[in-house]
Amino acid sequence: MSVKTAADLPGVITGDEVRATARHLVSLQLPSGQIPWFPGGHCDPWNHVEAAMALVVAGHVEEAHAAYRWLAARQLGDGSWFNYYLGETVKDARIDTNVCAYVAAGIWHYVAVTGDLVFAREMFPVVAKALNFVSSWQMDDGTIRWSLDSAGHPERYALLTGSSSIYHSLRCGVMLADALGEPSGKWNEVADRLGHALAHHPGAFAPKNQFAMDWYYPVLAGVLPISAARQRLSDGFDRHVLDFRGVRCVSTNDWVTAAETAECALALVAVGWEDRALDILAATRRHRRDDGAYWTGIAYPDEVTFPAAETSSYTAAAIILAWDALTTSTAGHDTFSHRFDQARHPAIGQSCPLDR
Repeated sequence: MSVKTAADLPGVITGDEVRATARHLVSLQLPSGQIPWFPGGHCDPWNHVEAAMALVVAGHVEEAHAAYRWLAARQLGDGSWFNYYLGETVKDARIDTNVCAYVAAGIWHYVAVTGDLVFAREMFPVVAKALNFVSSWQMDDGTIRWSLDSAGHPERYALLTGSSSIYHSLRCGVMLADALGEPSGKWNEVADRLGHALAHHPGAFAPKNQFAMDWYYPVLAGVLPISAARQRLSDGFDRHVLDFRGVRCVSTNDWVTAAETAECALALVAVGWEDRALDILAATRRHRRDDGAYWTGIAYPDEVTFPAAETSSYTAAAIILAWDALTTSTAGHDTFSHRFDQARHPAIGQSCPLDR
Protein backbone atom coordinates (compact mmCIF):
# COMPACT_ATOMS: atom_id res chain seq x y z
CA MET A 1 0.00 0.00 0.00
CA SER A 2 1.14 3.52 -0.71
CA VAL A 3 0.68 5.76 2.29
CA LYS A 4 -0.67 8.34 -0.16
CA THR A 5 -3.64 6.18 -1.12
CA ALA A 6 -4.91 4.88 2.23
CA ALA A 7 -8.57 3.90 2.02
CA ASP A 8 -11.32 5.47 4.09
CA LEU A 9 -13.21 3.29 6.55
CA PRO A 10 -16.44 5.29 6.87
CA GLY A 11 -17.45 6.08 10.43
CA VAL A 12 -14.22 4.64 11.78
CA ILE A 13 -11.11 6.25 10.31
CA THR A 14 -10.28 8.07 7.09
CA GLY A 15 -7.24 7.58 4.90
CA ASP A 16 -5.93 10.97 6.02
CA GLU A 17 -6.30 9.89 9.64
CA VAL A 18 -4.44 6.64 9.00
CA ARG A 19 -1.55 8.66 7.58
CA ALA A 20 -1.64 11.03 10.57
CA THR A 21 -1.53 8.12 13.01
CA ALA A 22 1.39 6.60 11.14
CA ARG A 23 3.22 9.95 11.29
CA HIS A 24 2.56 10.01 15.03
CA LEU A 25 4.27 6.62 15.36
CA VAL A 26 7.23 7.86 13.32
CA SER A 27 7.49 10.90 15.59
CA LEU A 28 7.83 8.62 18.64
CA GLN A 29 10.72 6.60 17.20
CA LEU A 30 14.11 7.35 18.74
CA PRO A 31 17.30 7.65 16.64
CA SER A 32 18.24 4.15 17.82
CA GLY A 33 15.10 2.74 16.19
CA GLN A 34 13.34 2.11 19.48
CA ILE A 35 9.61 2.95 19.64
CA PRO A 36 8.56 3.82 23.20
CA TRP A 37 4.98 3.87 24.42
CA PHE A 38 4.98 7.67 24.50
CA PRO A 39 7.60 10.46 24.56
CA GLY A 40 10.00 9.79 27.42
CA GLY A 41 8.29 6.47 28.15
CA HIS A 42 9.51 2.91 28.24
CA CYS A 43 9.53 0.35 25.44
CA ASP A 44 8.73 -3.34 25.52
CA PRO A 45 9.65 -5.67 22.64
CA TRP A 46 6.09 -6.96 22.01
CA ASN A 47 4.54 -3.54 21.56
CA HIS A 48 7.65 -2.35 19.74
CA VAL A 49 7.02 -5.09 17.15
CA GLU A 50 3.33 -4.16 16.96
CA ALA A 51 4.33 -0.59 16.15
CA ALA A 52 6.81 -1.79 13.51
CA MET A 53 4.03 -3.83 11.89
CA ALA A 54 1.83 -0.74 11.69
CA LEU A 55 4.69 1.24 10.14
CA VAL A 56 5.04 -1.40 7.42
CA VAL A 57 1.31 -1.26 6.71
CA ALA A 58 1.49 2.53 6.38
CA GLY A 59 4.44 2.43 4.02
CA HIS A 60 7.15 3.53 6.47
CA VAL A 61 9.39 0.59 5.64
CA GLU A 62 12.75 2.18 6.48
CA GLU A 63 11.48 3.13 9.93
CA ALA A 64 10.33 -0.47 10.39
CA HIS A 65 13.80 -1.68 9.38
CA ALA A 66 15.29 0.55 12.06
CA ALA A 67 12.82 -0.80 14.64
CA TYR A 68 13.65 -4.42 13.89
CA ARG A 69 17.39 -3.75 13.82
CA TRP A 70 17.13 -2.11 17.24
CA LEU A 71 15.53 -5.32 18.46
CA ALA A 72 18.23 -7.46 16.84
CA ALA A 73 21.01 -5.41 18.45
CA ARG A 74 19.56 -5.93 21.93
CA GLN A 75 18.72 -9.61 21.74
CA LEU A 76 20.40 -11.53 24.52
CA GLY A 77 22.62 -14.51 23.81
CA ASP A 78 19.89 -17.03 24.61
CA GLY A 79 17.45 -15.37 22.16
CA SER A 80 15.44 -13.38 24.69
CA TRP A 81 14.83 -9.73 25.55
CA PHE A 82 14.13 -8.01 28.81
CA ASN A 83 10.60 -6.83 29.51
CA TYR A 84 11.07 -3.04 29.52
CA TYR A 85 13.71 -0.64 28.27
CA LEU A 86 13.91 3.07 29.05
CA GLY A 87 16.12 4.41 26.31
CA GLU A 88 19.10 2.08 26.38
CA THR A 89 18.65 1.22 30.05
CA VAL A 90 16.89 -1.94 31.18
CA LYS A 91 13.88 -0.87 33.24
CA ASP A 92 12.52 -4.35 34.03
CA ALA A 93 14.76 -7.41 33.79
CA ARG A 94 11.95 -9.97 33.78
CA ILE A 95 11.84 -12.04 30.57
CA ASP A 96 8.38 -12.81 29.16
CA THR A 97 8.23 -15.70 26.69
CA ASN A 98 5.32 -14.17 24.78
CA VAL A 99 7.18 -10.89 24.39
CA CYS A 100 10.19 -12.75 23.00
CA ALA A 101 8.18 -14.79 20.47
CA TYR A 102 6.34 -11.92 18.80
CA VAL A 103 9.22 -10.93 16.50
CA ALA A 104 8.31 -13.99 14.40
CA ALA A 105 4.82 -12.62 13.77
CA GLY A 106 6.32 -9.24 12.95
CA ILE A 107 8.81 -10.48 10.37
CA TRP A 108 6.31 -12.83 8.74
CA HIS A 109 3.90 -9.89 8.49
CA TYR A 110 6.71 -7.83 6.95
CA VAL A 111 7.23 -10.46 4.24
CA ALA A 112 3.49 -10.73 3.58
CA VAL A 113 3.18 -6.97 3.07
CA THR A 114 6.42 -6.20 1.22
CA GLY A 115 7.52 -9.49 -0.37
CA ASP A 116 11.06 -8.53 0.68
CA LEU A 117 12.96 -11.71 1.50
CA VAL A 118 16.34 -9.96 1.73
CA PHE A 119 15.56 -8.12 4.94
CA ALA A 120 13.65 -11.15 6.22
CA ARG A 121 16.76 -13.27 5.71
CA GLU A 122 18.78 -10.73 7.69
CA MET A 123 16.30 -11.04 10.55
CA PHE A 124 15.73 -14.80 10.42
CA PRO A 125 18.55 -15.66 12.87
CA VAL A 126 16.91 -13.29 15.37
CA VAL A 127 13.56 -15.02 14.90
CA ALA A 128 15.10 -18.48 15.13
CA LYS A 129 16.94 -17.73 18.38
CA ALA A 130 13.80 -16.19 19.88
CA LEU A 131 11.52 -19.11 19.01
CA ASN A 132 14.08 -21.68 20.12
CA PHE A 133 14.35 -19.88 23.46
CA VAL A 134 10.58 -19.80 23.90
CA SER A 135 10.21 -23.44 22.85
CA SER A 136 12.72 -24.49 25.50
CA TRP A 137 10.24 -23.47 28.20
CA GLN A 138 7.43 -25.77 27.08
CA MET A 139 6.20 -28.03 29.87
CA ASP A 140 5.04 -31.65 29.69
CA ASP A 141 1.38 -30.63 29.31
CA GLY A 142 2.16 -28.48 26.26
CA THR A 143 1.88 -25.13 28.03
CA ILE A 144 4.78 -22.67 28.07
CA ARG A 145 6.02 -20.94 31.20
CA TRP A 146 5.07 -17.30 30.96
CA SER A 147 8.25 -15.68 32.29
CA LEU A 148 11.55 -15.73 34.12
CA ASP A 149 11.99 -13.28 36.96
CA SER A 150 14.86 -10.79 37.12
CA ALA A 151 17.06 -13.44 38.76
CA GLY A 152 16.37 -15.91 35.95
CA HIS A 153 13.98 -18.15 37.90
CA PRO A 154 11.10 -19.45 35.75
CA GLU A 155 7.50 -19.02 36.85
CA ARG A 156 5.66 -22.29 37.44
CA TYR A 157 2.55 -21.50 35.39
CA ALA A 158 1.38 -20.46 31.93
CA LEU A 159 -0.96 -17.67 30.80
CA LEU A 160 -3.69 -18.25 28.23
CA THR A 161 -3.34 -14.90 26.45
CA GLY A 162 0.43 -15.05 26.23
CA SER A 163 0.38 -18.67 25.14
CA SER A 164 -2.16 -17.90 22.41
CA SER A 165 0.14 -15.20 21.08
CA ILE A 166 3.10 -17.62 21.25
CA TYR A 167 1.09 -20.16 19.26
CA HIS A 168 0.48 -17.56 16.56
CA SER A 169 4.14 -16.52 16.56
CA LEU A 170 5.30 -20.13 16.19
CA ARG A 171 3.03 -20.69 13.19
CA CYS A 172 4.26 -17.42 11.65
CA GLY A 173 7.83 -18.56 12.26
CA VAL A 174 7.17 -21.79 10.37
CA MET A 175 5.70 -19.91 7.41
CA LEU A 176 8.66 -17.54 7.44
CA ALA A 177 11.13 -20.44 7.47
CA ASP A 178 9.29 -22.09 4.59
CA ALA A 179 9.39 -18.87 2.55
CA LEU A 180 13.14 -18.57 3.12
CA GLY A 181 13.95 -22.24 2.66
CA GLU A 182 15.25 -22.38 6.22
CA PRO A 183 14.70 -25.13 8.80
CA SER A 184 12.00 -24.53 11.41
CA GLY A 185 13.12 -27.30 13.76
CA LYS A 186 10.46 -28.32 16.26
CA TRP A 187 8.36 -25.14 16.06
CA ASN A 188 5.39 -26.91 14.48
CA GLU A 189 5.53 -29.66 17.09
CA VAL A 190 5.72 -27.12 19.90
CA ALA A 191 2.79 -25.22 18.38
CA ASP A 192 0.77 -28.45 17.98
CA ARG A 193 1.15 -29.32 21.65
CA LEU A 194 0.53 -25.77 22.79
CA GLY A 195 -2.50 -25.41 20.54
CA HIS A 196 -3.94 -28.65 21.88
CA ALA A 197 -3.61 -27.37 25.46
CA LEU A 198 -5.19 -24.03 24.54
CA ALA A 199 -8.11 -25.58 22.65
CA HIS A 200 -8.84 -28.53 24.94
CA HIS A 201 -7.37 -27.82 28.39
CA PRO A 202 -7.96 -24.15 29.30
CA GLY A 203 -7.77 -25.15 32.97
CA ALA A 204 -4.05 -25.77 32.50
CA PHE A 205 -3.55 -21.99 32.40
CA ALA A 206 -3.66 -19.52 35.29
CA PRO A 207 -7.26 -18.26 35.75
CA LYS A 208 -7.54 -14.76 34.31
CA ASN A 209 -11.09 -14.92 32.99
CA GLN A 210 -11.89 -11.34 33.96
CA PHE A 211 -9.40 -10.01 31.42
CA ALA A 212 -10.75 -9.34 27.93
CA MET A 213 -7.60 -10.65 26.28
CA ASP A 214 -8.23 -14.12 27.73
CA TRP A 215 -11.61 -13.98 25.99
CA TYR A 216 -10.66 -13.00 22.45
CA TYR A 217 -6.98 -13.94 22.12
CA PRO A 218 -7.47 -17.65 21.40
CA VAL A 219 -9.64 -16.47 18.49
CA LEU A 220 -7.24 -13.74 17.37
CA ALA A 221 -4.34 -16.21 17.39
CA GLY A 222 -6.18 -18.80 15.28
CA VAL A 223 -6.18 -21.48 17.98
CA LEU A 224 -9.85 -22.47 17.64
CA PRO A 225 -11.90 -23.79 14.72
CA ILE A 226 -14.25 -21.19 13.25
CA SER A 227 -17.39 -22.57 14.89
CA ALA A 228 -15.82 -22.70 18.34
CA ALA A 229 -14.23 -19.29 17.83
CA ARG A 230 -17.55 -17.70 16.95
CA GLN A 231 -19.21 -19.34 19.94
CA ARG A 232 -16.47 -18.05 22.26
CA LEU A 233 -16.85 -14.49 20.97
CA SER A 234 -20.64 -14.62 21.26
CA ASP A 235 -20.56 -16.05 24.78
CA GLY A 236 -18.29 -13.32 26.13
CA PHE A 237 -19.50 -10.31 24.17
CA ASP A 238 -21.92 -8.82 26.70
CA ARG A 239 -19.48 -9.41 29.54
CA HIS A 240 -16.49 -7.75 27.91
CA VAL A 241 -17.97 -5.06 25.64
CA LEU A 242 -19.45 -1.89 27.14
CA ASP A 243 -22.44 -0.73 25.10
CA PHE A 244 -20.32 -0.35 21.95
CA ARG A 245 -18.06 2.11 23.74
CA GLY A 246 -15.44 -0.56 23.31
CA VAL A 247 -13.85 -3.48 25.13
CA ARG A 248 -13.36 -3.44 28.87
CA CYS A 249 -9.82 -4.27 29.86
CA VAL A 250 -11.23 -6.08 32.90
CA SER A 251 -14.84 -7.20 32.92
CA THR A 252 -15.40 -5.94 36.49
CA ASN A 253 -14.58 -2.30 35.58
CA ASP A 254 -16.00 0.09 32.99
CA TRP A 255 -12.52 0.99 31.76
CA VAL A 256 -12.41 0.71 27.98
CA THR A 257 -9.11 0.44 26.12
CA ALA A 258 -8.76 1.28 22.43
CA ALA A 259 -6.02 -1.28 21.76
CA GLU A 260 -8.09 -4.16 23.08
CA THR A 261 -11.08 -2.84 21.17
CA ALA A 262 -9.01 -2.91 17.96
CA GLU A 263 -7.68 -6.39 18.73
CA CYS A 264 -11.21 -7.63 19.34
CA ALA A 265 -12.13 -6.20 15.92
CA LEU A 266 -9.25 -8.22 14.44
CA ALA A 267 -10.65 -11.36 16.09
CA LEU A 268 -14.11 -10.62 14.67
CA VAL A 269 -12.63 -10.19 11.19
CA ALA A 270 -10.79 -13.51 11.59
CA VAL A 271 -14.11 -15.36 11.95
CA GLY A 272 -15.79 -13.47 9.11
CA TRP A 273 -17.82 -11.02 11.19
CA GLU A 274 -16.65 -7.84 9.47
CA ASP A 275 -19.83 -5.87 10.21
CA ARG A 276 -19.47 -6.48 13.95
CA ALA A 277 -15.80 -5.58 13.70
CA LEU A 278 -16.67 -2.25 12.04
CA ASP A 279 -19.21 -1.47 14.74
CA ILE A 280 -16.81 -2.12 17.58
CA LEU A 281 -13.80 -0.42 15.95
CA ALA A 282 -15.91 2.72 15.45
CA ALA A 283 -15.91 3.10 19.24
CA THR A 284 -12.22 3.99 19.10
CA ARG A 285 -13.09 7.40 17.63
CA ARG A 286 -13.77 8.53 21.21
CA HIS A 287 -10.06 7.91 21.89
CA ARG A 288 -8.67 9.72 18.86
CA ARG A 289 -6.73 12.97 19.20
CA ASP A 290 -6.18 15.57 16.51
CA ASP A 291 -2.49 14.66 16.20
CA GLY A 292 -3.30 11.05 15.28
CA ALA A 293 -2.52 9.60 18.71
CA TYR A 294 -5.06 7.62 20.72
CA TRP A 295 -5.85 7.78 24.41
CA THR A 296 -4.98 4.42 25.93
CA GLY A 297 -8.21 4.11 27.90
CA ILE A 298 -11.38 5.89 28.96
CA ALA A 299 -13.08 5.22 32.29
CA TYR A 300 -16.86 5.42 32.36
CA PRO A 301 -19.29 6.84 33.36
CA ASP A 302 -17.13 9.92 34.00
CA GLU A 303 -15.43 9.63 30.57
CA VAL A 304 -11.97 10.47 31.88
CA THR A 305 -8.79 9.19 30.30
CA PHE A 306 -7.10 6.38 32.17
CA PRO A 307 -4.22 6.18 32.77
CA ALA A 308 -4.63 9.93 33.00
CA ALA A 309 -3.78 11.70 29.73
CA GLU A 310 -1.84 8.68 28.44
CA THR A 311 -1.57 7.92 24.75
CA SER A 312 0.33 4.83 23.63
CA SER A 313 2.13 3.69 20.51
CA TYR A 314 0.69 0.19 20.73
CA THR A 315 -2.82 1.63 20.71
CA ALA A 316 -2.16 3.60 17.52
CA ALA A 317 -0.55 0.51 15.99
CA ALA A 318 -3.50 -1.75 16.81
CA ILE A 319 -5.88 0.73 15.15
CA ILE A 320 -3.82 0.68 11.94
CA LEU A 321 -3.67 -3.13 11.90
CA ALA A 322 -7.44 -3.39 12.41
CA TRP A 323 -7.98 -0.82 9.64
CA ASP A 324 -5.84 -2.94 7.31
CA ALA A 325 -7.75 -6.10 8.18
CA LEU A 326 -11.05 -4.43 7.35
CA THR A 327 -9.94 -2.62 4.18
CA THR A 328 -7.61 -5.41 2.97
CA SER A 329 -5.25 -2.64 1.90
CA THR A 330 -2.08 -4.73 2.11
CA ALA A 331 -1.24 -8.35 1.43
CA GLY A 332 -0.60 -8.74 5.17
CA HIS A 333 -4.19 -7.92 6.12
CA ASP A 334 -4.91 -11.54 7.04
CA THR A 335 -1.89 -12.09 9.31
CA PHE A 336 -4.40 -12.63 12.11
CA SER A 337 -6.62 -15.23 10.50
CA HIS A 338 -7.56 -18.88 10.59
CA ARG A 339 -5.06 -20.10 8.01
CA PHE A 340 -3.58 -22.68 10.37
CA ASP A 341 -4.48 -26.37 10.27
CA GLN A 342 -7.02 -26.76 13.07
CA ALA A 343 -7.05 -30.56 12.74
CA ARG A 344 -3.63 -30.73 14.37
CA HIS A 345 -4.76 -30.20 17.96
CA PRO A 346 -7.05 -33.22 18.50
CA ALA A 347 -4.39 -35.50 16.98
CA ILE A 348 -2.02 -35.05 19.93
CA GLY A 349 -3.59 -38.07 21.60
CA GLN A 350 -1.66 -39.97 24.24
CA SER A 351 1.32 -37.60 24.03
CA CYS A 352 -0.71 -35.12 26.11
CA PRO A 353 -0.69 -36.11 29.81
CA LEU A 354 -3.92 -34.16 30.33
CA ASP A 355 -5.75 -36.52 27.94
CA ARG A 356 -4.81 -39.65 29.87
